[in-house]
Amino acid sequence: MQLIPAIDLKDGKCVRLRQGRMEDDTVFSDDPVAVARHWVAQGARRLHLVDLNGAFAGEPVNGEIVKAIAREHPELPIQIGGGIRSPEIIQAYLDAGVQWVIIGTKAVNEPAFVKEMCEQFPGHIIVGLDAKDGMVATDGWANVTDVEVVSLARQFQDDGVSAIVYTDINRDGMMQGVNVEATVRLAQAISIPVIASGGITDLDDIRGLCAVAGEGISGAITGRAIYEGTLDFAEGQALADKLIGA
Repeated sequence: MQLIPAIDLKDGKCVRLRQGRMEDDTVFSDDPVAVARHWVAQGARRLHLVDLNGAFAGEPVNGEIVKAIAREHPELPIQIGGGIRSPEIIQAYLDAGVQWVIIGTKAVNEPAFVKEMCEQFPGHIIVGLDAKDGMVATDGWANVTDVEVVSLARQFQDDGVSAIVYTDINRDGMMQGVNVEATVRLAQAISIPVIASGGITDLDDIRGLCAVAGEGISGAITGRAIYEGTLDFAEGQALADKLIGA
């Protein structure tokens, strides 16, 4: 199972939010490209980038930083979310060397868009489903819908998405542990990989996820924990490799 460092971009800086609130952010670096370089040096096999401004604006705002990171690490798989709402944006990111684009709000508001993009860009589309108490949230988590995560994930699976990034809003950035039960329920309900996100705090969370990885959880995104030091990234990946293999 892969541990995937998160680099959240806001106003050109690397930040972390608490429960998706743009006004509740912590700045960790003014140089996101250097941050990416650091995680690669620590053994990251994949990077998770989020254009937070883009998520609210509906179009890329920090796109040039994403492209700079991709150019510097052409061998490294990179996934990007935030403001992915047109085929032109997707094409531009893929041309820059990004491996996957994550469609979030538009996937919920316009599900047909996901199917169209899977047909146009096969193998490059991931859907990000953010949930609160099992219900999908959109628009940078500002709106909680009446749509169930599992039912929507099944639809996107049939459309041909490569994976689902599942974020539990209640846990994200709160250092309270992963919602393993909810993540497992989603993974068991679909046949494509689920990437867990939100709440990883320490090695115990890695152990907990590794224990259920066989249910279909292929990776785990980690953010605040590796920035604040409650989880050593290299140590966490080594533990995951030891428990279930790379």
